[in-house]
Amino acid sequence: MVKQFEELTDFQWEVIEHLFPEQEICDHSLRTVIDAILWILRTGSQWRNLESKYPPWPAVYHHFRKWKMDGRFEKMNQLLNEMERYSLDREDIPSAVCTDSQSVKIGSFISLDVGFDGGKKIKGRKRHIITDTIGLVLGVIITAANTHDGTVGIKVFGKIKALLQRVEKVFADGSYKGSFEQLINELLEAEVEISSRPPSEKGFVPVKIRWVVERTFGWFNFFRRLSKDYEKTVESSAAWVLLANSQIILSRMR
Repeated sequence: MVKQFEELTDFQWEVIEHLFPEQEICDHSLRTVIDAILWILRTGSQWRNLESKYPPWPAVYHHFRKWKMDGRFEKMNQLLNEMERYSLDREDIPSAVCTDSQSVKIGSFISLDVGFDGGKKIKGRKRHIITDTIGLVLGVIITAANTHDGTVGIKVFGKIKALLQRVEKVFADGSYKGSFEQLINELLEAEVEISSRPPSEKGFVPVKIRWVVERTFGWFNFFRRLSKDYEKTVESSAAWVLLANSQIILSRMR
């Protein structure tokens, strides 16, 4: 993980350039637009405070919204995940995954999809993610913080079912017991292994395999846009999570 924001190198841009073929009809460099979006992700800046060296913020936001809605960020995330796994001599599709959720506070003036997580004592939203066993984000759904992990977990797995055809085991904590286990077995014919921190232990305790998803949540701390949920819509929130995962992988490509 780089310590400060760095713009895309020529090689990094070459890796993802084909996903943005509309350059010929755009007035601004799409490479610069991507740099601007990643700059906002890393620094946590407001759109209107975008640095002047980048295209005007309405143009950058237009592309962010367009790519969020047409699934471009999901395609980029999938491509980079596959490349990272290939570089580590792993199959494109994992055979084991982890799932968990993270409740986060919301920024000012956010009213949609907001709830109170009684366990974490947080009013805000909840990030439900699936990662492989090296911590790469495969799928994400954002909900109000008062939603049940198991119920939403089924929706996340259903959303990316095509990417999970090789999955044989799912690692999760105690909040995923019950119907989640049964439906995952039917959906993917996979085994759900429930593992939690021993009751006698306090604080953070690494739990077999499942600690990697906690590390992924820790990676989000490097991106100030993810320090809270500042987005009016949960779709935008999910897009920033995928962009964070993509930027982590891109930063490893020097």
